[in-house]
Amino acid sequence: MIEGIFVEGLIFSIMVLGVLISYRILDLADLTCDSSFATGAAVVAISIYSGVSTGLSLVLAFLVGLLCGFVTATIHNKLRIPGLLASILTMTMLYSVNLRILGNKANLPLMGKPTLYRSFPDVFAFLSSSALASLLGTLLIVLFVKVLMDLFFRSDLGISIGALGGNEQVVISLGMNPATLKLIGLGLSNGLIALSGGLLAQYQGFADVNLGQGMVVQGLAAVMIGEFLFSSNRISLITLRAIFGGIIYKALMFFGRKYGYLVGITTNDFKLLTGVLVIVSLAVAMTRSKAADAGAKKKALTKVARGEGNA
Repeated sequence: MIEGIFVEGLIFSIMVLGVLISYRILDLADLTCDSSFATGAAVVAISIYSGVSTGLSLVLAFLVGLLCGFVTATIHNKLRIPGLLASILTMTMLYSVNLRILGNKANLPLMGKPTLYRSFPDVFAFLSSSALASLLGTLLIVLFVKVLMDLFFRSDLGISIGALGGNEQVVISLGMNPATLKLIGLGLSNGLIALSGGLLAQYQGFADVNLGQGMVVQGLAAVMIGEFLFSSNRISLITLRAIFGGIIYKALMFFGRKYGYLVGITTNDFKLLTGVLVIVSLAVAMTRSKAADAGAKKKALTKVARGEGNA
C-alpha cells in the first residue's frame, strides 16, 4: 500500500514539474496540461499496441507533449491571444486528437501488453517484491528527469526562461526573443506532463481520454504544498520540493479516500477540497510576501534612521 502511494506520487510529481515550469517559472496560466496528460497516455498505449518498446513509447509521449506546448505558444505568440485562452483552445482541440490517437475509443487497455511495470520485477530481481521494484524503477526515472531539468535551468537558455517569468523587459533588453523562450518553456512543460501521463498509463494498465481532467488544479495544489515545506531560490531545491509536494498530495488523496468517510468526505468532494487548498495556499503565499516586503522596508528604514543618527 505504502509503495503504491509513493509510486503514484512519483509519477504525478513529473506532471507537477511541468506545471511548475508554466506556473512558477514562466508565470503563465497554462491549461493545456489537462489534455496533454491524456495525450501522453494515449501515445504510449497506441505505441505499445504497435510494437514500440516501452521506453521508446515514453520518449514519443514526451515529444508529442512538446508539440502540444508548441501549439499553445504559437497561438499565443502569433495571434496575440492571451496565454490562458490559447491554452484552453489547445486543450479543447486535443480532446478530439486524443480520441483519434486511441482509434476513436475513449479507453484503451494494456492487458497482456509489455509495460515498464511488468519488467521492473525482472530488472530489479534482487528486491523482495514487485511493489518495491516498481517503486525503485519509478524513483530512478523521476531522479533522471529532475537532474536533466536542473541542468537545463542552470544553462544560459534555462536562466533566460526563468528571467522571462520574472521580468520580460530584462530578456528583451538582453536581445532575446520572448516568443521563442515561451515556445521552449511551454513545450518542455507539456512534454513532462505528457511523459507523466504515459508513465501512469503503463502503471495503471490503460489509457483514457479523460485521464487528465483537473490536472492543472491538482498540479498547482502540489506545487503549493511543496512551497510550504521550505523556501529556496536554488533550482535543485525548487524541483525537489515540487516532487515532495506531488507525493504528499497523492498521499493526502489516498488517506482521504480511505478514511474520509469518518468526517463525511467522499470522492465527490475531492475537487472542491483541492480548489479550496489552492485558494488557501495562494492567500497564505500572498500574506507571506506582503509580510516579507514589510519586513524589508522596515529594515531599510531602520538602517536609514541609524545612518542619519550617526551623521
